[in-house]
Amino acid sequence: MIRARASSLIVILIFVALLATGTRAQSVDRTALENEIRALVVELKYTEQQFLAPSARDREKYAAFLSQPDTGLIRLLPREVFQDKLTIEGWGAYYSFARLTHEYGYGSDIELQKGEFSVGFAGADFGFLTRLGKVAIEDVTLDHPAAQFLAEFNTPTAEADAREQYRRSGAGFDVNGFTYKSHLLVKKKNSYLLRSIDYGGSDLLVAFRIVSQDDDRSVVIVWKTLKKFPVPKLIQTQALRGKP
Repeated sequence: MIRARASSLIVILIFVALLATGTRAQSVDRTALENEIRALVVELKYTEQQFLAPSARDREKYAAFLSQPDTGLIRLLPREVFQDKLTIEGWGAYYSFARLTHEYGYGSDIELQKGEFSVGFAGADFGFLTRLGKVAIEDVTLDHPAAQFLAEFNTPTAEADAREQYRRSGAGFDVNGFTYKSHLLVKKKNSYLLRSIDYGGSDLLVAFRIVSQDDDRSVVIVWKTLKKFPVPKLIQTQALRGKP
């Protein structure tokens, strides 16, 4: 009886020891896998940044221009092609000229989707785009006739007024012979002006020009900030808040 109990105890102890060993092994394996995942994520993000980067040829072409402040050269990916295919938030289809990031959710100023540039994506944020034609980016300044309306436009602070401008921009309108809309077709080698209003974030007037377009429909643009306005604040009305 004692030997039987001892044997049973030994079996139990061996089982517990094996279980503990297995648990430790499993823990080590999971830790190793976690480290491997982290390394792969870092590598993937680096690869995505390379995928988003403009070509060396484009960077060399605009090297002198890019040595100036508030300028840049970026690639935008078409949302309908790369949605859910990249880990970066927004899939490379968005860009913030204020924060210098493709990551969506941080006050994006421009989007590329279905062959169009667009502005104004969240809440009461809105903006205007106008196309200038085949004009060199170096020649686009605040003195350009199309920049006058955008530079002098007073950003509304009341939410009702902001949403009215959002609707106005969506429909499009003309001022002094120039058309302003929230979305415009991509035209190769053309230059554009953009006024982007992100409440609580930034308010910018930016000029950009299409440098190239690849077979995957991604677009490389060179840009410069023409004017920075005070950060806009939005005052919500009681009706829009749903209060009595």
